Amino acid sequence: MTVDRGLLALLEAKPGKGGELAAFLEQGRALAAEEAGTVTWYAFKLSDTTYGIFDTFEDEAGRRAHLDGQIPAALGQVAADLLASDPDIRTTDIIAVK
Repeated sequence: MTVDRGLLALLEAKPGKGGELAAFLEQGRALAAEEAGTVTWYAFKLSDTTYGIFDTFEDEAGRRAHLDGQIPAALGQVAADLLASDPDIRTTDIIAVK
């Protein structure tokens, strides 16, 4: 298995909405587990308002399937209520894996 692609999504919660965003991300784990092309999926917290998701993939098809999948669609449905700004989504190249 060669994991060489990733996605980093940084999410800024509206004031007072950090807990709700964290709960949303916790629910996203079940959706990510169903994605055959997603090797790893992490949701994390950097501060009371800054959260993120980091995913890894073996190929571009897996990354594309994730971007077109249920998690981004679900985020789109709650974004206006929970997020202070649009998600900052970046594709990454994985240089090294342990």
